[in-house]
Amino acid sequence: MLLAGDIGGTKTNLALFDSLEGAHVPLKEATFPSGAYASLEAVLKEFLLSVDEPIEYACFAVAGPVVAGAANVTNLPWMMQEQHLKETLGFTTVHLMNDLEAIAYVVPYLKESDIYTINAGNAVAGGSIAVIAPGTGLGEAFLTCDEQGRYTAHASEGGHVDFAPVNAVQMELLRYLQESYDHVSYERVCSGIGIPNIYAFFKDTGRFEEPEWLTRRLAAVDDPTPVISTAAQDETCSCAICDATLETFSEILGAEAGNLALKISATGGVYLGGGIPPRILPLLETGGFMSAFLQKGRFLRLLNSMPVRVILNQRAALLGAAHYALAHK
Repeated sequence: MLLAGDIGGTKTNLALFDSLEGAHVPLKEATFPSGAYASLEAVLKEFLLSVDEPIEYACFAVAGPVVAGAANVTNLPWMMQEQHLKETLGFTTVHLMNDLEAIAYVVPYLKESDIYTINAGNAVAGGSIAVIAPGTGLGEAFLTCDEQGRYTAHASEGGHVDFAPVNAVQMELLRYLQESYDHVSYERVCSGIGIPNIYAFFKDTGRFEEPEWLTRRLAAVDDPTPVISTAAQDETCSCAICDATLETFSEILGAEAGNLALKISATGGVYLGGGIPPRILPLLETGGFMSAFLQKGRFLRLLNSMPVRVILNQRAALLGAAHYALAHK
């Protein structure tokens, strides 16, 4: 039996698999609010209370860097060590991997129903593949292909590189955020924690007024991102500040996706993962995303030839961890 997990700052998804059935057929699955638990061990112990079968292997995708078998979640105060998890829970093998590495690992196994194409392009067989995923934070990874046609996923912390504005409004956004942060990364403006930063910039600089109905909605929630995103896509009402926030977000996402595509020469395609892209598909298709993606001067033609796809399957990291474990156990 195999236990796979997707450990994020907002939620932790766990699933039990039988190696004979493969990684697409979980025997049991559950989701836990990460912030309600003191550690991964606490979540696992609760999950295992309802599991009768002995578990030999465990593989967890972690939203943060994994170094020498140890990891911490970037937006959660958890520390994890493979050896400690083995000893505490009695597993034979425990493997920790970066969550974007896990998402990248599952890309070659995705079905047509798992993806939505933004730009058809013309994928090159064996070409490198870029993965960028705005969720709670911003993750990035990539895949390379060997001579036998086998893809290998590589983790990165590219979401934490310096934010590089590409127009006057984004330059002012950078200066605004520099008053609050020592380092302004792409994650600060291109993620679930970044959308409120863009919104605050438009509000605090007086570019847009906040409607009274929106003030009431925001006051009633802990996380403003879903409220802002929903209002921006609500055709029954007009919300200029939310529209501007989501449009700026999509432009920044497009620019950074293009940066990543150029850095690894992603002729095999660019995949958008994470929780946000599937929720804003119309905006990604009609807004400034593709314009920003292509705005790379002399390399416009190369970028336009790259397929750009959204991963619709929200269990991608979980399934990637399961695929990895089944292949390497």
